[in-house]
Amino acid sequence: MEQFVRDQIKAIKEQVGETDKVLLGLSGGVDSAVCAALISKAIPGRLICIFVDHGFMRKDEPREIEETFSKMDLTLVCVDAEKRFLDAVKGVTDPEQKRKIIGKEFIEVFNEEAAKFSDVKYLAQGTIYPDIVESGDGKKGVVKSHHNVGGLPEKIKFDGLVEPLKTLYKDEVRAVGRLLGLPKAIVNRQPFPGPGLAVRCIGELTKERLDILREADAIVREEIGRLRRKPNQYFAVLTDMKSVGVKNDERTYAYTVAIRAVSTVNFMTAKCFPLSQIAIGRISKRITDEVEGINRVVLDVTDKPPATIEWE
Repeated sequence: MEQFVRDQIKAIKEQVGETDKVLLGLSGGVDSAVCAALISKAIPGRLICIFVDHGFMRKDEPREIEETFSKMDLTLVCVDAEKRFLDAVKGVTDPEQKRKIIGKEFIEVFNEEAAKFSDVKYLAQGTIYPDIVESGDGKKGVVKSHHNVGGLPEKIKFDGLVEPLKTLYKDEVRAVGRLLGLPKAIVNRQPFPGPGLAVRCIGELTKERLDILREADAIVREEIGRLRRKPNQYFAVLTDMKSVGVKNDERTYAYTVAIRAVSTVNFMTAKCFPLSQIAIGRISKRITDEVEGINRVVLDVTDKPPATIEWE
């Protein structure tokens, strides 16, 4: 990985040149963070990161992203586009359509912000190898589209793409992040899809449903994060199924949330992580006690394959 870093720094310098600038759509996840660190190391002061808050982030994440990346040697631009994205996906329930709409909207918002920087010639993306594989290569079918692969318009208003991580798997990306001196909190952060909670909220997307999911997900991550032995990825999924329940001796009719926890090396395959009954019971009780709108918790015990890690 040391050689990889040296090669990519050299390649970025050769591609971008001595004076040109680069724009990066920053999600705050591992891939985009490592991509930002690598490019800023190659061309310090010439990377502009645009963080588009599409309203599908995890609890408190926009604030955390701003605090973390504002300290790096780059220019950070934060855009509050929650209402715009919610309007764009209103009434949409098909997962592929969600991904395509969000990807298209992201590029539009990004291009609008990019237009404010007329001297920028290159677009950077934190694309990694599994993104390309799952989006299809023309020979194999699409597993699920990724906004940084299938969502790009045919013509982008830049001279070229800078994708330094596109040959790496997730574990290799983390290794690069450690070499670049990124904080553990960033390097060890769980993968988070570009569309965010939009693909963990089954069915129609509304602010109310997303807020319910945000609270449940925060509990799942907090409780599993306390365990001595942790899965590689763990989160909550809000299903579109409602069921009858009882709270305070009264009937309820509320959503079911699922717990997803997996162990994996490269995220191309994964095994269901064996959470203890104590941990599962604690998570279930906290969610049903603390989160309004949920009265049932279930556990996803499926490996990848046949399932994907994300539900949509």
